Amino acid sequence: MIAKSERRFVRINFITIAVTLLVILAGGIVRSTGSGMGCPDWPKCFDQYIPPTDVSQLPADYRDKYVEGRLKKNEKFAKYLESMGKNELADSIRNDKSIIVPEEFNASKTWTEYINRLAGVALGIFLLITAVLSFTYRKSAKRIVVLSLLNILIVGYQGWLGSIVVSTNLTQWVVTVHMLLALVILGILIYTYNYAVMLHKEKSVIMYRIMWLKGFLAFTIIVSIIQIVIGTEVRESIDSISKALNFNERDSWVAKVGSVFVWHRDLAILVAICNVIVYKMVIDRFSGKAWSLLTANYIIIVLIIQIATGFLLSYFSLPPYAQTLHIFFATVLFTLQYYLYLLVYRTETYKPN
Repeated sequence: MIAKSERRFVRINFITIAVTLLVILAGGIVRSTGSGMGCPDWPKCFDQYIPPTDVSQLPADYRDKYVEGRLKKNEKFAKYLESMGKNELADSIRNDKSIIVPEEFNASKTWTEYINRLAGVALGIFLLITAVLSFTYRKSAKRIVVLSLLNILIVGYQGWLGSIVVSTNLTQWVVTVHMLLALVILGILIYTYNYAVMLHKEKSVIMYRIMWLKGFLAFTIIVSIIQIVIGTEVRESIDSISKALNFNERDSWVAKVGSVFVWHRDLAILVAICNVIVYKMVIDRFSGKAWSLLTANYIIIVLIIQIATGFLLSYFSLPPYAQTLHIFFATVLFTLQYYLYLLVYRTETYKPN
């Protein structure tokens, strides 16, 4: 019988996964609406816990004040990079002139960014609760405790990196690392959830070979992560192009991205093919209401949505809602793929005595 404390951990862990996805969705809305610099300081917004709604509520000389603060924080970040041997990156931060250009106040962008930050705070609280509840496994499954505590450290680093994203005026590679860390946090949550759920269950046994599915599914996950990284680079290129054109000539943005967009488009075909193959392998091996089969069905649904949003982005001038959905469902696809892998990993081929 599963203890009540363990059921509580599983429930909170699942909710935390959902909150993580909502935070990524909020981040996608911020990116697609260009609200990343809606709050020029961090963790407050215009030095206030409740953001302003009108220019008259802004602090005096806020432009000069926040540019100066950004420069000081970026100098510390540059020294941090130099300590890691990243001298060229440090110099690029110091010499980036866009950092000293203050953003004009826009109430809608300010509140969009602020709500994104509140979602991040909610995630931090749920991760803390998850870590506390994980101690119920301190004797039976120490890895759940260790990973839950590790996630607290990662989200703390993620919060600091978020402040760097703001202070560096959305420097491209920092945004990419920010996204990858979100996937790491999500991946740990999915693992601890699955491990806790399966802790008292026997491994599944089927009549068919499972090793090919395990290997190919791992390959598919890797390809999907690479696709997310390249997609982030495409998004960063779009940001640079849109700023250079003062957000005009939207129809020309995709054409100006160059080879990275071609790679992203072509790799999307490979991602689709890999997921279809995974689906075929799963339905050949599982039947009925097996969680592996249900998860594979969800993967195909999300894949169709992802292809549709990619089509809208490519041929309909990057509509903001499609950008948000594309980022969000790419993350959902990763979530389902990884969960399926964990289910399949605990499955063995029947071997007669």
